[in-house]
Amino acid sequence: MDVSFLGGPRPQRGVGVVAPFDFALDRELWRWVPDDVSLHLTRTPFVPVEVSLDLARLVSEHETLGDAVRALNAVAPEIIAYACTSGSFVGGVAGERAMCEAMTRAGAVPSLTTSGALLEALDELGARRIALVTPYTVSVTQSLEEYLSEAGITVTGRAYMGLTSHIWKVPYREVVEMARASVLDSADALFISCTNLPTYDVIPQLEAELRIPVISANQVTMWAALRHLGTRAVGPYQALLDESARRGPVLPEKNQQEGWA
Repeated sequence: MDVSFLGGPRPQRGVGVVAPFDFALDRELWRWVPDDVSLHLTRTPFVPVEVSLDLARLVSEHETLGDAVRALNAVAPEIIAYACTSGSFVGGVAGERAMCEAMTRAGAVPSLTTSGALLEALDELGARRIALVTPYTVSVTQSLEEYLSEAGITVTGRAYMGLTSHIWKVPYREVVEMARASVLDSADALFISCTNLPTYDVIPQLEAELRIPVISANQVTMWAALRHLGTRAVGPYQALLDESARRGPVLPEKNQQEGWA
């Protein structure tokens, strides 16, 4: 059979992704990625520790990051993304920057983290007051709030689940319930934290209901990585990805006719 007409596979641009050992949502990351970009994932070594501040520190050690990035060098990605929110906010703003510098030294390509991408996304949306949803315990949630406060972001409301394992198994309905519970005061946006918490399909629905931009850990990570490549993340009508979605739903003018509800 003559297959010369196929012409070979299309050229691909690569995004290297360093994820914690328990990351289970590879497929969710791929849903934001256009066809001409490939994700190359690697994981940090297993440690017998539940989701906590201790685990966040262990999976973000510079030596661990360096080993992971050097493993990705073999496939020559154009950028490295560290896909873990808690691991990248546990050291504060300075710690996040130091992580990026350590990864860049190991890989000789630009690097970013989920928490750094979060601040980049909030700046893009002009959001300084946000509601917050996390699957974490209270101590990990407080650490995220401290990171945001250090960056000049005010948390207007929060809801957290108190989980220490199997976060990827949380159903969408629980994510939606937590999102509703967190928006107690005026907020510019809602952030759903943790790259191991499923969010892709609920973002447009929550934006329509809450009438504010809704961003998530995996979404901002992919959005920032792809933007650094000069391309765009793909997704169904999400405010971060589509400027037309930032204006919110158009409400009908009040009808003065008697009996109008």
